[in-house]
Amino acid sequence: MTESLITISLVGFLAGFVFSMPVAGPISILITSNALKGKFRYCVRAAVGSAFADFTYVYIAVLGLTGFYSYYRPAIPYILMVGSIFLLFLGYKIFKTKLKIEDIRDEKINHDKYKNKGGFTSGLMLNFLNPTLFLGWLTSSFITISLVASLGFNMGGMDKVVSNNVKQINQINRTSDSSLSIATHQFDFLNNDLHAKKDTVKGYAFILSGFYAFFLSLGSVFWFYLLTKLLIKNRHRLNVNYLNKVISALGLVLCGFGIYLAGRGIDLVFFH
Repeated sequence: MTESLITISLVGFLAGFVFSMPVAGPISILITSNALKGKFRYCVRAAVGSAFADFTYVYIAVLGLTGFYSYYRPAIPYILMVGSIFLLFLGYKIFKTKLKIEDIRDEKINHDKYKNKGGFTSGLMLNFLNPTLFLGWLTSSFITISLVASLGFNMGGMDKVVSNNVKQINQINRTSDSSLSIATHQFDFLNNDLHAKKDTVKGYAFILSGFYAFFLSLGSVFWFYLLTKLLIKNRHRLNVNYLNKVISALGLVLCGFGIYLAGRGIDLVFFH
């Protein structure tokens, strides 16, 4: 049990760190744009807020509460539309930001309490209103846990639980994104008899899933902390006009995400 907890914790931390690296996602754009403004506290709070949402989605996905997904799925279109409004609001605020040369002098951090407030709420809502996170984290967790288990590490049977969760979600949602189905076909060989000890998590499922979800969230926060420090430390190297263009572009991309989510929500409500 101890060995499984240590392994699942390390795997969770690395998964959270690595899968948070792409800068194309809404939370990455939110943190990057505010880090370029020198808002260190805002960025850290946004990362922690998003981690709370990540923990919830990951815990449910890995634990195997597929019954929750059955009830959750009909609400997805409406969550998408509400999330799109929130994204458009944040995107517009970022787009309208204009920095002055004195705002980026050296490694100056913006300590203004008013300008740094709201980070936790923004991060929390941004991820909670992104229903694709449930499937995204389930897919990435399935790939990661299955791969580590295939290398001979003791995952306490979590590899089989997650594999079973993916198959159940595919049955519930056959017409949704094909990413889960693709992942299942590509990585089925990782769950073959090479390590078929038929481990079970039974009563340990809550503990193992909780450790994995917690350390994954922690890995995500750690990545965004490092990213924030790096951007604030080096942003003075950029021309202020170029910096303003980058921030405006990030705001437009966030608005683009909002429009896309609104379109997906409307399509699911009226055309499916």
